[in-house]
Amino acid sequence: MSAKNISRREMFRVGAAAGALGAPGGTAAPSAATSIADNVYTRIGVRPFINCTATYTINGGALVLPEVRAAMEEASRYSVNIDELMEKVGARLAKLLGCEAAIVTAGAAAALTHATAACVAGADPEKMRQLPDTTGLKNEVVVARQSRHEYDQAIRAVGVKMVEVDTREEFHAALRNRTAMISVLGKAEAAGKIRLEEMVAAGRKAGVPVLVDAAAEAPSRPDPYLSRGADLVAYSGGKILRGPQCAGLLIGRQDLIEAAWWNSAPHHALGRGMKVGKEEIMGLLAAVEAWSARRDRQAEFRQWESWYAHIGETLTRLSGIRTEVRPPEGDSPYPILRVSWDPEKFALNGPELHRRLLEGEPRIMSHAREGEHSFRIRAVSMRPGDEKRVAARLYDIFRQAAGTGAVPALAAPAHSVAGRWDVDLQFVSGSVRHTLLLQHDGHRVWGTHEARLVKGEITGTVSGVEVRLRSALRYEGDTLSYVFTGRLAGDTMEGELRPDEYGKARWRARRRA
Repeated sequence: MSAKNISRREMFRVGAAAGALGAPGGTAAPSAATSIADNVYTRIGVRPFINCTATYTINGGALVLPEVRAAMEEASRYSVNIDELMEKVGARLAKLLGCEAAIVTAGAAAALTHATAACVAGADPEKMRQLPDTTGLKNEVVVARQSRHEYDQAIRAVGVKMVEVDTREEFHAALRNRTAMISVLGKAEAAGKIRLEEMVAAGRKAGVPVLVDAAAEAPSRPDPYLSRGADLVAYSGGKILRGPQCAGLLIGRQDLIEAAWWNSAPHHALGRGMKVGKEEIMGLLAAVEAWSARRDRQAEFRQWESWYAHIGETLTRLSGIRTEVRPPEGDSPYPILRVSWDPEKFALNGPELHRRLLEGEPRIMSHAREGEHSFRIRAVSMRPGDEKRVAARLYDIFRQAAGTGAVPALAAPAHSVAGRWDVDLQFVSGSVRHTLLLQHDGHRVWGTHEARLVKGEITGTVSGVEVRLRSALRYEGDTLSYVFTGRLAGDTMEGELRPDEYGKARWRARRRA
């Protein structure tokens, strides 16, 4: 679709206004009418926060560009046929990105599902309606061990089985007449033993397409994966592109992209529930237009590093705190600020700092709970001025904790926790029995956590009657984390359970004789 059809004049007007406010990348400071104190969220009792965790979906993703907001608002005023819209938008995206075809999806995970459905069912209506029942269809997806991750579930939702391989020999042996697709996790591919080019060559010989998950990366022209032979590549629209949070991109081979579209909403197929609206479609097009035309990533980096400098200068006024700007981690292209402190000088650990930042004013979402005495700050979702508020709030918390000595030592355990424990977990809906096999030496506890299907290591501590245990159980491409906190009373324990990202639960354990 032509850019002028989405009001370029309006986009440039909004973008210019944002630039005048000193926001590289187009993130304007909030007006008085949309302040933290009075906005659409606070009016229903939700407290927004300054987001120092970058583009995490749970924390709202990246802040959208002004031209994206303008395009979405204008799109909301009209009715259009979604098939016609996607045809034109897809053609425009393909031209911008230098690929055969493209569609907008309801996030990168939806792109994985649609791509897999296209590889299994093609555009055959009967096969599409059959999914996720894959009886009589190709239903295996070959994936290297390094490419396994939690988003595999978006692929498995189609009804396929993931066939994990490690060596080149295992990979070639896994390709057979039931193989529907080869799955690759973008940046993880380099760490594996099989190069993408070899996968592509083998896939073409066997008639098996290759899908690359590049959700956390930014699309470029030429695409780094398509140029190496991949058939399909999925990107997030709400991360680096700063488009709508609930939008993604699927680009690649014309026939497979068209089949992926027929497998998605608004068509009655497996992907019907993964609806992307006209507003998100036009918003993502606006984000790609902006990315292709004038986004200055280096200017954004320079601004973020200036924010890190301010935070670092503020915090290091306190003896015992160190800050360091580090290069990007993992798939993310963003530099980070590492903050660490001496536990002998501050009676503060990561989880407690995280709690205080969330409960205080301004409210700040951080990575602090992930480390005992250090955490990282990622600035992509911060706005101009946030760096001053973050610096001041952190300074106050550390100043209050300074000079109060180290975190108190653990108390002597009231009882041993060694043995085999039957553990009843009560979730908000449903219950299950697990088993813990624990060993105990002083305050330290370790052993095995056996769940219904899988098992893994568990470690923790006992202080008096207080018990804290954490386990990690590998399931498919993901690791399920359970955090048990509670009290010990002889041969019983009970307390609260944090089952990873899935809310809260209760647990009660009894030691076997």
